[in-house]
Amino acid sequence: MRLSIVVIAGVLALARPLHAQDPFEIVVYPAATAERGEWELEAHLNYTARGTSSFAGTVAPTRYQTHLALELTRGITANWEASLYLLGARRADVGAEYAGWRLRSRVRAPRAWKLPFDLGFSAELEAPRPAYGGASPTVELTPILERRFGAVRLGLNANMEKDLGDGEAGGEAEGWEFEPSALVGVAVSPRVLLKLEYRGAWGELTDPLAPSAQVHQLFPGVDVRLGELTLGWSVGAGTANAANRLVFASRAEFGF
Repeated sequence: MRLSIVVIAGVLALARPLHAQDPFEIVVYPAATAERGEWELEAHLNYTARGTSSFAGTVAPTRYQTHLALELTRGITANWEASLYLLGARRADVGAEYAGWRLRSRVRAPRAWKLPFDLGFSAELEAPRPAYGGASPTVELTPILERRFGAVRLGLNANMEKDLGDGEAGGEAEGWEFEPSALVGVAVSPRVLLKLEYRGAWGELTDPLAPSAQVHQLFPGVDVRLGELTLGWSVGAGTANAANRLVFASRAEFGF
């Protein structure tokens, strides 16, 4: 347990700025997948109270934006699931509008492997509208590590993201960016999980940003399970140079 806590603490201390903060889905993926034939419907509703105030290229200011992600997941096999997302947003100056779509596939290591931790891998393709993510689709690859010690849950998502475009204004295309997230959770009852989530980014893997340029976000929150329904709430605060410095996040998950 001490080693796992050290790993999580290292991520919290070193993790790098959120160059591409995702305001639609604020979550640390578990290694587990939906069971074969199972459906899951999940909704993420987030509000950015303190964000950017001007356009960054095609991306609209995030301050006072509300973001909605609707996710439908299907368990394909005992260790493989696939998900479709529809994204929506509301800006004060334009109202509610369609914001894009995502496709995601996640697999987990079979329990028969008897690993000392739970291992998973997620691959995601996102096609946002330019105002909500830039002019090009992106791909995200995420190794997932998870370990439980009684009531304590530790999780790490080693997210690597790449813009599939040719670079702005015909410039050089961007490389892979490392954007880790981590979670420490404590189950205070069979229904209630207290959690602390971290979100960050280290910039391009071949040219990591200097520590002085790093940005960090922490999201303390709680998950409550009511039968097949799970509700979650958290409040995120970022460092002074974070794009989104105060975010209210919520989610609802229902399995059937």
